[in-house]
Amino acid sequence: MQVSVLQLDDISILKNILSWLLAKFIICNNMIIIQKRQVKYRMNLFTIADLHLPLGANKPMDIFGGWDNYVERIEKNWKKLVNNDDTVVIGGDISWGISLSESKPDFEFINNLPGKKIILKGNHDYWWGTANKINEFLSENKFNTISILHNNCYSDGKIAVCGTRGWIYDGTGEKDLKVIAREASRLETSIKQAVDCGAVPIVFLHYPPVYAEYVCDEILEILKKYNIDNVYYGHIHGKGIYNTVAEYEGIKLKLVAADAIDFTPQYVSKCANFQKV
Repeated sequence: MQVSVLQLDDISILKNILSWLLAKFIICNNMIIIQKRQVKYRMNLFTIADLHLPLGANKPMDIFGGWDNYVERIEKNWKKLVNNDDTVVIGGDISWGISLSESKPDFEFINNLPGKKIILKGNHDYWWGTANKINEFLSENKFNTISILHNNCYSDGKIAVCGTRGWIYDGTGEKDLKVIAREASRLETSIKQAVDCGAVPIVFLHYPPVYAEYVCDEILEILKKYNIDNVYYGHIHGKGIYNTVAEYEGIKLKLVAADAIDFTPQYVSKCANFQKV
């Protein structure tokens, strides 16, 4: 009988030990998960627009005030801030080339900069054709750090890079209205993809949705519909910078044209690896 009691006591002790070990495992496992989450979002999201690279077209911007040695300044500032694991959204007016072949040196320059790049179309990107042609060009030339933002979005699970070119804020002609309707539709497609996968959309445009007294109502309607808090845009240069609007109806609007930000990529958020949605 005493042996049985000892066995029961041993079982009780063993249960206590197992319970203690299980509790330790759960705590350690949770700590590992937390640490993984912290590591996962150690990367940074930046943005800059209007690089206006002239390496293939020989059309430098140095003739304009404040643009002296701008390619070298972009490279120097970029390399100071951006790591290979980071992501940079380039908001249009990327290359002066009028074709993909003429723009190739500019893409090579961008591809060799640190980080992954997500690019969208600007009004001077005459090389921009169909998405298929651009993707083929990027693949053929092994420009594997560059992706395009066009009728899609890129999500890291928490936030998403969304956007489109947009259109001129004061356009009232029939052609303008058609383009604005198309751009608003593309923007909604991009944002909706982000929302559907549970990510918070951050919007990047080339044209400002609000500038001085002008408002692009169609774009603003989409931004308000999806409760967008932050919009980054380019296009505006020189003295026009003084007419920009920092906030409109609760939406923060930030100009990131290269000359407006001293040719330095601007920090947007912590992030993880972005995947095309």
